[in-house]
Amino acid sequence: MTRPTLVPATAQGASDIPRGNWIDRWMPAPVRPYLRLARLDRPIGTWLLLLPSWWGLALASDGWPDARLMALFAMGAVAMRGAGCVYNDIVDRDYDARVARTADRPIPSGAVSVRQALIFLALLLLAGLAVLLQFNAFAIALGAASLALVFTYPLAKRVTYWPQAVLGLTFNWGALLGWAAVQGDFAWPAVALYAAGFFWTLGYDTIYAHQDKDDDALIGVKSSALRLGAATRPWLFAFYAAAVALLALAGWLAGLAWPFWLGLAAAAGHLERQAARVDIDDPNDCLAKFRANRVVGWLVLAGIVAGRVVS
Repeated sequence: MTRPTLVPATAQGASDIPRGNWIDRWMPAPVRPYLRLARLDRPIGTWLLLLPSWWGLALASDGWPDARLMALFAMGAVAMRGAGCVYNDIVDRDYDARVARTADRPIPSGAVSVRQALIFLALLLLAGLAVLLQFNAFAIALGAASLALVFTYPLAKRVTYWPQAVLGLTFNWGALLGWAAVQGDFAWPAVALYAAGFFWTLGYDTIYAHQDKDDDALIGVKSSALRLGAATRPWLFAFYAAAVALLALAGWLAGLAWPFWLGLAAAAGHLERQAARVDIDDPNDCLAKFRANRVVGWLVLAGIVAGRVVS
């Protein structure tokens, strides 16, 4: 079979797979492709999935959030982020094979077959289900509903310039689930928190998408980076301003004490610097700004926890 013609890699390098890390040093060779397939060597996605869950958990708690629930959400985030990546790579295997940056990912390179990837996906989903079943009935139903978004996101870039919006709906579902795991219901503070996470993701993933905009245009997939182009910066300010406003609304509705506002102010300053300083034509800078959102997530979490403990 003739290998698809490769699209040149972007400036960040010929491959997006880190080498020489803990997977190469400590893991047996047969296991390595599966760990890379689940992106365990790139934890930023897991953090960005996990932190909104911890936000919701902390917002719903009376004082310190429950350590057991935090651990369960951490395990669930690892399993479900891995499952999402495996499914994404199965669906995108033909696109990935045409781009030098992604051509040596486990599926397009042949290190993992589609059948093997499907079995691995099933195992990760079972792990996620095992975690979900530790919660109350309302949270279980809510968590199961998120699968519709998980399996829709990889297809969105084929039909819309806003797959980042679908990712925002998907990645921040944990804000609702975290609240539900404690309270067993929906409430307006959780809805505001979820909406805030949506706009936060819309901003940081638009930055991320600018890494691949040239390759995406060549292979025919869509993104907010392609839709917004040179007008991206003012939209980033708008997305992040909406996120901060909705976080403020969530904190106000939940009656958080004054330390929350300090954490929110620090997070807002961080987001403002991202939008002001990102170089959308430098893939390395886009990746660095994207990864910096873990700090934003921690600042918000610290503010919510402190706002609960003090009150």
